[in-house]
Amino acid sequence: MFTEHGELAAGFDVTNLITFPNNSYVRVKVGRLDPRAPPGKELSIEEDKIEWHTELTQVPPFSLCNSNCPPGYSKKRKEGETFCCYDCAPCPEGMISSEKALVLGLFIKHQDTPIVKANNRSLTYLLLVFLLLCFLCSLLFFGQPNKVTCLLRQTAFGIIFSAAVSSVLAKTVMVVVAFMASKPGNIFQTWVGKRLAQSIVFSCSLVQVFICAVWLGTSPPFPDLDMHSLNKEIIVQCHEGSVTMFYCVLGYMGLLAAISFIVAFLARKLPDNFNEAKFITFSMLIFCSVWVSFVPTYLSTKGKNMVAVEIFSILASSAGLLGCIFFPKCYIITLRPDLNHREQLMRKH
Repeated sequence: MFTEHGELAAGFDVTNLITFPNNSYVRVKVGRLDPRAPPGKELSIEEDKIEWHTELTQVPPFSLCNSNCPPGYSKKRKEGETFCCYDCAPCPEGMISSEKALVLGLFIKHQDTPIVKANNRSLTYLLLVFLLLCFLCSLLFFGQPNKVTCLLRQTAFGIIFSAAVSSVLAKTVMVVVAFMASKPGNIFQTWVGKRLAQSIVFSCSLVQVFICAVWLGTSPPFPDLDMHSLNKEIIVQCHEGSVTMFYCVLGYMGLLAAISFIVAFLARKLPDNFNEAKFITFSMLIFCSVWVSFVPTYLSTKGKNMVAVEIFSILASSAGLLGCIFFPKCYIITLRPDLNHREQLMRKH
């Protein structure tokens, strides 16, 4: 029996051949394989009905394999043992484990080192959390659209990315303020601290929250059927509702990115060994390039390709921010710990 899609829908009987001394046998049903059963219950076996042959003495071998090694360890084979037996040995010095080398975990582990403490440690953690959410929000674009995912797709994307860019802007402003505050008697000395950074992130993100709230309150996105893009196919997609509000979300995010880029570009040559502005400049250049090219590409595509374009833009811009800002620090923390000292960072060029 086949389904309407041409897939096999029939099940199978599992039978046991019971033999007798006169070489005759009989088939006994001991189980069933049903592809239409709930997940995990496709195969059912009644072991008490099985009669094994009297000459069958071999039993299945027991597994000797160990579980996977934790991060920071690699597999090392045991000499003289079965090929699947191994020990978990620490990774050699200067090498990185290939499993779960998460940037946030790396920074938390080395939170007391100068390279992490130098550029507002709490703001760095906040930016890493927002970048993690940026990668995760691309998952909302997978699968068949429904009312909930359509409401969350663009709004979650806009708010999370605006918060991430606001964090980058806060880090850039802190570099400038810290440099200005180093001059004796300057009014910027009272501005240096966590409150300024938190105020920038909160206020800039709050504007995007307000824009998204207006969008959802006036003309929210909804599931729609596209019957015109492709012949003989109907595409289930999320309609933006108000296209104007969608581009308002993108426009505000682009404004934050442009301001961050300009401030970072102007501050890139400030005489400070802790200056992150040069890395932020490169990251925002990649970010702006991705989203500037996104608009014409998005407008020129139809149907499901529009979703692919937006997913690529989300992942590419998130990777650009993560790589440009944090890769140099990860390199020093993991491969050049000799440079991760206050004296090394404070020395004059």
